[in-house]
Amino acid sequence: MLASLTKSGNWLRRRAEDILAALLALMFVAFLLQILFRYVLNLPVGWTSEVSIIAWLWGVLWGAAFVVKEREEVRFDLLYGAFSARARRIAGICTGVALVVLYAMSLPATIDYVRFMKVERTAYLKIRFDYLFSIYAVFLGAILVRYVWILSQLFRGKDPGGVDSTSVSSGL
Repeated sequence: MLASLTKSGNWLRRRAEDILAALLALMFVAFLLQILFRYVLNLPVGWTSEVSIIAWLWGVLWGAAFVVKEREEVRFDLLYGAFSARARRIAGICTGVALVVLYAMSLPATIDYVRFMKVERTAYLKIRFDYLFSIYAVFLGAILVRYVWILSQLFRGKDPGGVDSTSVSSGL
């Protein structure tokens, strides 16, 4: 059962990476088209900028929610690395509880705001803003699930791991 869940999770993670790669490719193509239209054809268009901004917004939040691993997150490791395993666990619990509480408190207002934005549309492509901003609600949900899982591990006594300042890694 656990092997099946791990296999499914790895497959879903690869699909999330595929979606992020597609968003980056879309942003790059829109950027190239913007250069082509503006400087080669002397025909400035606004929709390419809009596509780039939308792809960037979705890419950042999608990537933070589903692609970036916890150990790849930006941290203030100077103090954290000096902590003992017990102190790291306590710091992780404090941080996790604070994030879960604050994100959970903001979720209803976020959903209300996203729903409210259905009255506005983008300037060129006429996409409703509630569709565009819905990725933030997805991001919040994913981060809440992630930190509830992390907290469950920390409360079971799992050491969050120290920081090795002598090694440099890309997170792989």
